[in-house]
Amino acid sequence: MDYRELVNLGLSEKEAKVYLAALELGKSPVSPIAQKAQVNRATTYVIIEGLMQKGLMTVSEEEKIQCFAAESPDKLGLLFREREMAIARQREYLEKLLPQLRSLDNTSKDKPVVKYYSGRSGVIAMVESLLDDIKDTTVKMAFSVDAVENFFTPEESSRWRKKRLQKNITTKVIYTMKKGKLSEVEKSRDRKVPLEKYPIKSDIAIYGDKVRIASLGGRLMGIVIEDREIADTFRAILDLAWEGAEKYRE
Repeated sequence: MDYRELVNLGLSEKEAKVYLAALELGKSPVSPIAQKAQVNRATTYVIIEGLMQKGLMTVSEEEKIQCFAAESPDKLGLLFREREMAIARQREYLEKLLPQLRSLDNTSKDKPVVKYYSGRSGVIAMVESLLDDIKDTTVKMAFSVDAVENFFTPEESSRWRKKRLQKNITTKVIYTMKKGKLSEVEKSRDRKVPLEKYPIKSDIAIYGDKVRIASLGGRLMGIVIEDREIADTFRAILDLAWEGAEKYRE
């Protein structure tokens, strides 16, 4: 019999080899068991001790020589009983720990959830997650068009625009731009503010209960804050900025 069959039941490799050797030999001193199991003699003593603790081997003395014997294979069911008892103890211990663990949980609903992204791939993943998370809603944004166009490729911007339209997401944008202004885009409203007066340096988006902020300059990094009160506060600030930007409309 392949010893690995017993490994699948929860015995270690050496335990399985020693048990099978003892089962085939019958009552025997340690040396024949070690030889048949191909396990070091000293190690075999240790393994046998462990198997006896599991109720799978016994020891007796024959003419002043210690002999060991494997218990009936029917006793292998003890392995499951032992594991069931261990799992029950662990479950009981977990129940005691849960209140303490919950008190440390940073994703608790009464605490903001903050996720950080770094590097170009991280910022792109953050943008992708926005489009994956929502549909049929309005995203309020503020950003520098020049920074966005320098950071994202035309292909990336085009792909996200198509996905936004497919998911019926509208945008309300406050932006700065060195020259010219944004061309009209479907399902998007925008207002330009003077770059020299309002040097917006981050890409900000508010949607649902999340605030997304990306730094697209020297430090490529992003942060998403998930908290209803914080999102509502940022949303109110952008609404105020939107009203103030009315005077700069051409």
